[in-house]
Amino acid sequence: MIEFHSFFKNTSDKKEKSLLFKEIKKEKKDRVSAYYELPYSTEALQTTKTFMRVREEVLAKIDTLVIVGIGGSSLGLKAIDSMLSHLSHRRKISLRFLEHTDPILIVQNLEGLNVENTLFIVISKSGTTIETTSLMKYVLCRYNLLSVHKEHLLVITDCDSALANWADENDIYSLTIDPLIGGRFSVLSHVGITPLMLLGYNVEEILKGAREVEEKFFNRELDCLLEKAIYYAKNYRKYPINVLFSYSSAFTHFNAWYVQLWGESLGKINKESKSVGLTPVSLIGSIDQHSFLQLIVQGPNDKSVTFLSVRQFGDESVLIPDMSLSSLESTDFVNGISFKKLLRLQRESTMETLIARGVPTDLIIVDELSEKTAGILIFSYEILTSCIGSLFQINTYDQPGVEFGKQLLRSKLTLP
Repeated sequence: MIEFHSFFKNTSDKKEKSLLFKEIKKEKKDRVSAYYELPYSTEALQTTKTFMRVREEVLAKIDTLVIVGIGGSSLGLKAIDSMLSHLSHRRKISLRFLEHTDPILIVQNLEGLNVENTLFIVISKSGTTIETTSLMKYVLCRYNLLSVHKEHLLVITDCDSALANWADENDIYSLTIDPLIGGRFSVLSHVGITPLMLLGYNVEEILKGAREVEEKFFNRELDCLLEKAIYYAKNYRKYPINVLFSYSSAFTHFNAWYVQLWGESLGKINKESKSVGLTPVSLIGSIDQHSFLQLIVQGPNDKSVTFLSVRQFGDESVLIPDMSLSSLESTDFVNGISFKKLLRLQRESTMETLIARGVPTDLIIVDELSEKTAGILIFSYEILTSCIGSLFQINTYDQPGVEFGKQLLRSKLTLP
């Protein structure tokens, strides 16, 4: 259902792959991160179903979900919903996000909202993320969510977090996740599963896709992920920038999720006190062929490029008219073909150009955008990230650099 093709020289040997595999296997066994367990977990499914039964009367009237959360609390959900929103069984529910402290966006995202038809889901691992708590306070006050409309509020957070304690004290329905699941690795937990179920998606298929990757990887049937990780880690100084060039607008938010996943997971100071990392760049084809591509082709040769494409997507009947316009005859060579074929040929031409220029290039082809392939994509990238982090000798799952800014903000607002 998903094909992985590499067009750069494989520089890893059996010993290197074996050592890396053992490290990841040990990481899983030692529960360095609990995200490895999520494809097999039924907790989110069962507890979400219970929530849906308890709140059945409220949910029957819902036409809007408002997600109050930022980063790992929103990006994974956005990624999967944008990939799958074309599916006919996706419920006609508006999905809105409160994740930015920009007052203009706050007003825009809440415009025309009817609290009687809305479920607010506050998502934060700790509950102390300033953006999330500030936005939560705003909607609590604006929509009387602590009194009149309490049943229109749901909290998703870590077990025993400050937010979980607050929810218990105020009799707010809450669903909890394992603290060993980092935010950017949490989409297959309640963080993603609960909203996706409310939207009507078949989340069992999403987990099935992730489980397929997990099983194949640990059965050594996906060594291409080991090889790719080793290549990136060996060459991160020569090729410090990785570009995800996705040829469908459906991948826009998946690309954004990937940027956080790699930026926050891999940009670290390692055990040898060296700064390491890969800078993620998100591009959408064919739009960005007219912007960033020029830099890749003729700028510094310091980038690797992953192309992401869908084989079965879009209507073949949407054609470019067989029409010739005066003075524009030079464009007639595409007349009569489908836009779907045009997009594929644009991707192939761009990829072949980069290969000819010696740019390290690989290709991921998805047969179709379905719940299962979404799970496959998500989990493949999570395992790849873990592999690179292991080779970098870093803690892939923390984000100490982010905490510095939080501490400075607190000091600025608490100074006498």
